[in-house]
Amino acid sequence: MNYFRPLYPFLLGIALIFSSKTFFNLALLNSLGQFVIFTLVVCIPIWRTGRMSYVDIGWPWGLVWLGVINLFYSEGYWLRSFIVSGAIILVGLRMGLAALNMWRLGFLKKELPRYQYQRIIWKKRGKTNTSLALQVDAISQGLANASILALPIFIIGSNNNQEFAILEIVGFMIWFLAFVMESIADYQKIYFLRKMKRAGNHLQVCNVGLWKYSRHPNYFSEWMVWNGLIIAAIPSWLALQGSELWLLLGLSLLYASKAMYTALVYITGAVPSEYYSLKKRPDYKTYQKQTNRFFPGPRKSGTVN
Repeated sequence: MNYFRPLYPFLLGIALIFSSKTFFNLALLNSLGQFVIFTLVVCIPIWRTGRMSYVDIGWPWGLVWLGVINLFYSEGYWLRSFIVSGAIILVGLRMGLAALNMWRLGFLKKELPRYQYQRIIWKKRGKTNTSLALQVDAISQGLANASILALPIFIIGSNNNQEFAILEIVGFMIWFLAFVMESIADYQKIYFLRKMKRAGNHLQVCNVGLWKYSRHPNYFSEWMVWNGLIIAAIPSWLALQGSELWLLLGLSLLYASKAMYTALVYITGAVPSEYYSLKKRPDYKTYQKQTNRFFPGPRKSGTVN
């Protein structure tokens, strides 16, 4: 049963959504789409190759599917549905197209470091059946798309009010700024690594731009993308007050933020990345001492050579 523990929160989330009359039809469409995408793009390739990196393709395209069905089938005010659906489609397209490009260039022919790190964690936890662990972790991300990550999108899309609350506007502004920040952070790192490779110094630590203030500004920005959508969902959630499962829906919004933070720091983000950076980049330990891991902040004393 230890293998299946990662699935439990998302299965509860799916049960919650399907228990709501407001979201049942959307939840059904979304779940069917996630099942098809993850079966064909993720689970079957993992079974054939033994590599989990295909999640990087399936997960963002699952978000695109989520946005598309919300755009066409949500029953709220059309402009609100258009904005939130467009937001999640853009998030999925940005990462999904990048993942397809990595696949085209052959980077997925070997396991990405963050998924290599997963195997180390499984071994420490006594998970010796790697094939089963691979499938369970992949399925958990598909279930996340069908449950807690779908909730803020569905909740916003259900609101018929033609006036936007201040908190909605604030949430969408946070989403926009975080989306831009994540794109800038990714560009800065790609440009830096290419520059260092041409200079013959490919082990240099990226400490320019946003990377001066956080060791993982891309992951922090991704977290804030979701927090922006969750904040924007609060007025629509309040509008559902008195409906069935109202309190549980609100608690699930909070859990979505916590789950994304945990994933981006400990599971597929900061911690796995730094495990390998410390091994191959001589100056990375100094970089750790002077720069915050996740939340951006002023640099501490010392410099990276």
